Amino acid sequence: MPETTAVDVTIVIPVLDEEQSIPELVDRIREACDRAELRFNAWFIDDGSSDQSWAAIEAAHTLDARFAGVKLRRNYGKSAALAIGFDRADGKYVVTMDSDLQDDPAEIPELISVLDSGFDLVSGWKQDRKDPASKRVPSRFFNFVTRRITGIPLHDFNCGLKAYRLEVVKSVRLHGELHRYIPLLAAWQGYTRITEKAVKHYPRKYGSTKFGLERFLKGFLDLLTVTFMTRYASRPMYFFGSLGTLAFFGGFIISTWISIEKIFYHQPIGDRPLLLLGVMLILVGVQMFSVGLIGQMIIIPRMERLDTIQIAGEVSPSARMTGQPNFGQLVTGQPNFGITR
Repeated sequence: MPETTAVDVTIVIPVLDEEQSIPELVDRIREACDRAELRFNAWFIDDGSSDQSWAAIEAAHTLDARFAGVKLRRNYGKSAALAIGFDRADGKYVVTMDSDLQDDPAEIPELISVLDSGFDLVSGWKQDRKDPASKRVPSRFFNFVTRRITGIPLHDFNCGLKAYRLEVVKSVRLHGELHRYIPLLAAWQGYTRITEKAVKHYPRKYGSTKFGLERFLKGFLDLLTVTFMTRYASRPMYFFGSLGTLAFFGGFIISTWISIEKIFYHQPIGDRPLLLLGVMLILVGVQMFSVGLIGQMIIIPRMERLDTIQIAGEVSPSARMTGQPNFGQLVTGQPNFGITR
């Protein structure tokens, strides 16, 4: 478990060509957190900007040291930028938000209040989204499919405004475009107390969006990837072995049927596509089963490492007792789980 820190919240903000937005965003964050008396620090992660975003970040740090930044040598993507920020986070809570002023920093205290009520992660939900229909409609379909596949009842997986307990962000590993699926990755690690909160959303004030429709195709492929990884990463034989078994027995049944026709009914089978299908399914089944077995052999050494297991808490034994346990009252029907002195 993380140690108590002197910072209430760390704010992680990926940046890509947002030089005009940064000064105003800094003022809004400072105003919102100071009004709520939150001790905070903020990390701007410049993901290879081609404008003067880094100069704006340096200027913000000069005026207020609570604002810090990291400049990446090239554009690695939002997941990589968030991973860098998570690595540097040291607050009790971590809030992520976009740098385009469409997210409202005034939501930060309310998100933290939701976490304080017992949740591990709270995701923003842009109910009244200020984006064109070309973004809203595909996003709704994407969220519907993601919700059905993952079983996590969130309406807006793409919302950049989210809040986490520190231990949550320290346990997830981001790569590719998996930032959309942090709730699923967190649930995989055992942080299942996930909820959402309706948040304000504003039209873009400066510049243009950095994402096109291709992000939904990439998002769907990433959804398949993360679903496979969360369900079968530690047991690949369950996935490949199941498919291989179905294919093998399907091919075996087909081959048995046409063999019966050949032996007992003297039907020609050499030119029948069903023969090729049966043989192909048997070969595919054997190959899939072999892939699952090899995958299981590869994963075993990793699964034997204890550092891959997330521990939520621990009560260690003591070398001596400080008192005598009162077992007598357990017999009389009055349990006493304390120590009598």
